[in-house]
Amino acid sequence: MISIEAIVRPERVTQVTKALEDAGCPGFYYYNITGQGRQRGVEVSVGRGTGTATRSSVPKTVIRTVVADDMKEKIIDAIIGSARGPGEGDIGDGKIFVTVVEDAVRVRTGERGEAAV
Repeated sequence: MISIEAIVRPERVTQVTKALEDAGCPGFYYYNITGQGRQRGVEVSVGRGTGTATRSSVPKTVIRTVVADDMKEKIIDAIIGSARGPGEGDIGDGKIFVTVVEDAVRVRTGERGEAAV
């Protein structure tokens, strides 16, 4: 089993979750975060639109799922296809992290491994 964690733009969450469902992803969760990467912040309007300021951190959303190893490329492709900006994409479109999951346990039944997912 593997865990796939994608950091994406908040406005693309609906597109990404729909793509995950279409790819056969059994389940996922997401939560909102604020952070800084290579994008190094954004310029925002302050006051009544008369001034601007640079925010060093930007809002993002983390979407996480645990799937069987053989679904890895299908899920990654679904995320990239739905989270990337038009054309070649834009700075700040996100990142995907893949890690190995040693075990999973379903609390209700005690099932382990892929059966628990």
